[in-house]
Amino acid sequence: MKLTKLYGLHSVQAALDYSPKKIHQAWVDSGRQDKRLTQAIDDLGALGIVPEKVDRKRLDRLADNNNHQGIVIEVEMPGELSESDLKTAVENLTETALFLVLDNVQDPHNLGACLRTADATGVHGVIITKDNATGITPTVCKVASGAAETVPVYQVTNLARTLRWLKGEGLWIMGAAGETAQTVYTTDFTIPMALVVGTEGKGLRRLTKEQCDVLVSVPMLGQVESLNLSVATGVLLYEAVRQRLAAVK
Repeated sequence: MKLTKLYGLHSVQAALDYSPKKIHQAWVDSGRQDKRLTQAIDDLGALGIVPEKVDRKRLDRLADNNNHQGIVIEVEMPGELSESDLKTAVENLTETALFLVLDNVQDPHNLGACLRTADATGVHGVIITKDNATGITPTVCKVASGAAETVPVYQVTNLARTLRWLKGEGLWIMGAAGETAQTVYTTDFTIPMALVVGTEGKGLRRLTKEQCDVLVSVPMLGQVESLNLSVATGVLLYEAVRQRLAAVK
């Protein structure tokens, strides 16, 4: 069991909403009183957790000098799921599949942001690589704002092999690549699919790209060459949502 500390009212509320049983203990600023903090203390009390009242300097140390808004909690971190778990999830899926695949993404802020968007867009799971990539860390949990608890994260050893297996299960593999002329707006995202996004700055690896059935891009009309990874992922996933909602009308 891995424990980590979360801080800030938003992160604490997310933990209370999505994983209250994983909260182990809490600390609050003895010199601060406001409505949101009082509510969080009451919610923790309802779980049988009485926060320890400490001074601000102690909270600063617990939060590694980040903005804690007067509260820090210790929680059990969510863990990554296995390839076997992924196969079970895909085989039992009754909806049109929508998975997000992150190819060697190393920035925990990007993974956290992608998890948050994946939750918002109804993604059935996020697939990450085991090597040369970030897993679920305290920073990921903080940025994800609860989505690390709600979105399954599957960690795989050989991504190319996993993509081949997904194709065998009837999913189309859509790779994000800025150099292709086919855009997200001219591609059918209503089919069972896994969207593959590459690492920051380098894009998809060669072996990953070779497994893609289709490569798509986001139109860039200005002077910058590319979007932040998590921003581009959001654009692509919400186009899938738009198309799928339109198809059921």
